Amino acid sequence: MAKGNLTGTSEFLLLGLSEVPEHQLLLFISFLSMYLVAVLGNLLIVLAISSTPQLHMPMYFFIASLSCVDVCFTSVTMPKMLLNIHSHSPAIPFAGCLAQMYFLILFLELDNVLLAVMAYDRFVAICHPLHYATVMSPKFCATSLLVALVVTNVYPLTHIVLIARMSFCASVRIRHMFCELYALLQLSCSDIRSNELTVYTLGSLLFVTPFLFISFSYTRIFAAILRLPSSQSRLKAFSTCSSHLAVVSLFYGTLFGVYLRPSSSYTVGDSVATVLYAVVAPMLNPFIYSLRNKAMKEAVRGLLSRRQPSSW
Repeated sequence: MAKGNLTGTSEFLLLGLSEVPEHQLLLFISFLSMYLVAVLGNLLIVLAISSTPQLHMPMYFFIASLSCVDVCFTSVTMPKMLLNIHSHSPAIPFAGCLAQMYFLILFLELDNVLLAVMAYDRFVAICHPLHYATVMSPKFCATSLLVALVVTNVYPLTHIVLIARMSFCASVRIRHMFCELYALLQLSCSDIRSNELTVYTLGSLLFVTPFLFISFSYTRIFAAILRLPSSQSRLKAFSTCSSHLAVVSLFYGTLFGVYLRPSSSYTVGDSVATVLYAVVAPMLNPFIYSLRNKAMKEAVRGLLSRRQPSSW
């Protein structure tokens, strides 16, 4: 391919984690299993919450919203990756690659914002319990989700516009399982300083700000918990936010390691890190929320028991 704008060709090649033929079956089985667990687990959480009136509360509304986003998040990348492995054809159309990158960033941002709103929910519940019903009203919950959906479109759209105007070098081989932003930028022959400036300004605003908000919320939460009179009351208060803390740690543990540095330093090892937040984290989230939350565990158990055929 001659140097020029990629819109004149038609496709990229997604090389995945390994090009060794002997590894393909193992990769296919592993990622298919993780994808099915992620989708079924998150859908089970949504069904359990929607079918249990006792869980029709702000905290569980946001957990269900996060599960819906995680289903979309994994579905943006996994089906295409599995199809490529199965068909031994790594090609993805240029337009499809941009669309995949757009939705990947969008749902990643939504995860980020929802985790921040959930931290605020725990902050109000623990630090201002008498005002909880007023502050976390159904109108506030719906408005928060709507605003998140609108705001999170800005960042991926900006990158789509910038990348659509870029030129790419001879290689169209993306050393990744999906069209990740940094992996695409490494193929460009254009000046990518505007893209990196967008990452460090708009990206930092939309990703780092929620993280700082979460950190501030939990600083206040821990201070309030430590002021409680007994160890039993402190343990009970902490248990209401332990699941959220585990999900936050899992999400940000890999996210910042990949994106808070120049795209030129992006390596194949970082593609493994993106798998952790794009596949593994959505798969584990339902287990974290259902195993560490008694009400959720009972709702899931009740839903499963209702789905079992009656014995004669």
